[in-house]
Amino acid sequence: MSGLSSPHVIDLVTAQRLVHVWRLKSDRIVFTNGVFDILHSGHVTYLEQAAAQGHRLIIGLNSDASVKRLGKGEDRPLNNEDDRARVLAALRCVDAVVIFEQDTPMELIQALGPDVLVKGGDWSVEKIVGGEYVSQYGGVVLSLPLVEGRSTTQLVERIRHGG
Repeated sequence: MSGLSSPHVIDLVTAQRLVHVWRLKSDRIVFTNGVFDILHSGHVTYLEQAAAQGHRLIIGLNSDASVKRLGKGEDRPLNNEDDRARVLAALRCVDAVVIFEQDTPMELIQALGPDVLVKGGDWSVEKIVGGEYVSQYGGVVLSLPLVEGRSTTQLVERIRHGG
């Protein structure tokens, strides 16, 4: 990471250690993941709602390479992974950000074993990656409603077209 480091942007091993400590304190661990390219009020509302589902919120952040593979567009992400991680880590409701290289956060979910797995309302509970795994050990899987009219794709289109 560049000179913009944050103590809340951590690697997987550190995240596993934190989860262990938090569990000793009986903290409920919430996990979500995404690209979070241009942070907007819809993201903040979603992350605050996710954090309210437990005591600690961990975000799995798609690496730049995994964003490219998601097919979000040739010019995406607009902000690199270090910058996106730093902005997320600065939010009061976020306890940790872990950048992952894989196409899905499944390995991260299996390594951390969150009590609550959350995605935005554009994902049905049945289609949330890792949902079946989390449910098997008694964890909760939630799809939170999106904030109407707030999306990075819409924002990028408005910027491109001067509107």
